[in-house]
Formats: sequence, structure tokens, C-alpha cells
Amino acid sequence: MSRYEWDVYHCRNGPGEGINVTSADQAERTRGVTTRTRRAILDAAVTVLSRNPAATLAEVAEVAQAGRTTVHRYFPERSGLLAAVSADVLARIDAAVLRARPGDGSGRAALLRVCRELYDLGDLLTLVLSGQLSERPEWQVCTDADAALIALVRRGQSDGSIAPDLTPEWLQRLLWSLLSAADAHGRERDGSRHDALAMALHSIDGAVRPG
Repeated sequence: MSRYEWDVYHCRNGPGEGINVTSADQAERTRGVTTRTRRAILDAAVTVLSRNPAATLAEVAEVAQAGRTTVHRYFPERSGLLAAVSADVLARIDAAVLRARPGDGSGRAALLRVCRELYDLGDLLTLVLSGQLSERPEWQVCTDADAALIALVRRGQSDGSIAPDLTPEWLQRLLWSLLSAADAHGRERDGSRHDALAMALHSIDGAVRPG
């Protein structure tokens, strides 16, 4: 019996009819539901907070399609939800930079891939750029994404694809500035996210090329 078939059978007949459900099975299902619910709440929080920094837990619950009591069970206080969102956002930024394969090809090509991956984060990128999370202590340390970006800039300067007089710190600020401009442009009523990304990539490519 497949996992899907087991779920359907369980819903129709209950765990005690015709199938031996162990405590391990039940624990696995509980963990799965817990993980999915928590993920839905965090995703909803990113969406809601990216549009309204003062959003309440009730608004997050509505977008997550979860009851208020469910959200309060996972995050009794708004501060706890913000802490979880902050940690999740940092992890997803690290994952985005990793997807960009920062160690492959020339440094400039890797930097452009990083720009694409970060831009594709959508509402998460908007939330980061809003500055709501930047004062938290976990944002004051060098992350895996920061280290990867610094390394690819230095590699690009060694392979001749990135101008040697541009520091990694400057290019990091430039990258996030262009992402901010692209995100704002793409969210305008007549803006195109595709065009905004294209312009950001063109700008950063021209800025980092050796003169």
C-alpha cells in the first residue's frame, strides 16, 4: 500500500480497521503534519510582512489558511514568529546562493547567477529589502551566503572577469542595491519583473567588468 493509499484508507476507515498502525507510523505522520503546518505559517508570514510590516498573527493565519489557535500554538508571540521567519529567511538566502553554483565558471558569471537566484525569491526578497529583519543579531554576522559571495568576487578578480579595484564589500552592497531597484520596478503597476531582472543583470555585468 502506497503512502497516498494509506492516507486515504486512514481517513475513510480510521487507523484501527484493517491495518496495523504502529506508534512509529503515527509519529511520522504527526511530524509531517507539523512540518507542513509550520512551513505554511512561515511562508504566509513572509508574504504578509513583505506587504505590511505591522501585520498581526491573525493576518498571517488567514493567508496560511490556518486557525488563529493553530498559529498561536506554533508561535504564541509575534516576536517568536519574527525570530523564526528571520532564521528561515537567512537559510533560504544561503540555499539560493548555493543553487547559483558560486564556485563554477568565472567569478562574474557566478555573480550574475547569484543575482538571478536572489531575485527569484520574490516576497522574501522584498521582506529582506524592507529592513525589518536587518537589525536582528543574526543578521550582524557573516553568513554562508556572504562568505560565498566574497569568495566568488576574489576568484573573479583572480581570473580577470571582475575589476580588481572593486572590493567584495562594495560589490555586495552594489548587488543588493540593484536587487532593490529591480524588485521595486517589478512591483510597479506597469513594471515587468522580467525586464527589471534583465536591467539589473546588465547593470551589474557592466559595473564589474575590468576597464
